[in-house]
Amino acid sequence: MRHPIARALARPLILAAVAAAIPLASPAPVAADSVVVGGFPVDVSTAPWTVALSSRDQFGGMRAGQFCGGVAVGPTTVLTAAHCMGEDVLGAPPEQVSDFRVITGRTDLLSDEGKEIALREAWVNPGYDPQSNAGDFAVLTLAEPLPQSAVIAMAADGDAAYAPGTSATVYGWGDVTGGGDYARSLRASRVHVLADAGCEEAYPGGAEGTYRADTMLCAGEDGGGRDACQGDSGGPLVAGGKLIGLVSWGSGCGRAGRPGVYARVSDVMRTLNWGGRNASDGRHGTA
Repeated sequence: MRHPIARALARPLILAAVAAAIPLASPAPVAADSVVVGGFPVDVSTAPWTVALSSRDQFGGMRAGQFCGGVAVGPTTVLTAAHCMGEDVLGAPPEQVSDFRVITGRTDLLSDEGKEIALREAWVNPGYDPQSNAGDFAVLTLAEPLPQSAVIAMAADGDAAYAPGTSATVYGWGDVTGGGDYARSLRASRVHVLADAGCEEAYPGGAEGTYRADTMLCAGEDGGGRDACQGDSGGPLVAGGKLIGLVSWGSGCGRAGRPGVYARVSDVMRTLNWGGRNASDGRHGTA
């Protein structure tokens, strides 16, 4: 899975803290095939809703404390991965991490562009299942608002953006080589939405996780080579100008037959009773 910290066996995609099952967070060294893989540099002005989650106390200052990604869906509402908010990652509940910041408007993590905004509230989906990786999302409420221009629309259930074969783009500051080579500047990778049947075949259940089409979607290339990786967890997958997924988990990075798996945004909207174009700031339902 890709974890903030590990994404190697199955990686939730984080950055540094955890190295076994990999949700995509940031950075523990991973296998050489783990790589945004096949990506290219982009300026945040082309994707202003892409944000970085940061705690220098927990993750150090070399990359401004970045450990996961996120995406602004309302002026004070950011979506990210539930696995990024665990105490095993942050050392405490997110509201108790005094230097937790959402970095917005910054391409190079070590520049002084953009802003670093504190949290007002964090809500983690109580239905998140770390065994299957289902329901891997959380809602962060910012202490001050972003401009409406920094907000992206979400694709509701039935939107054509979810159709297999659709071209999509994933964004993040994560590992670009699979060897712990974390990007300082924002990168993106072009992938395609894949059919649920192939994803179910790739992840039928077990230690890596279980693909569930009702709460997940997967994207990549049939031959591998383009993907999200450690450090990208919680970041956006965008198609047709709308948010369709949040970087969640996978097996390795960019492996043929092992596509990246994303939290399906239409499921997030259903769970939170968000029926409109954007999130209603400061309000979310319960699972």
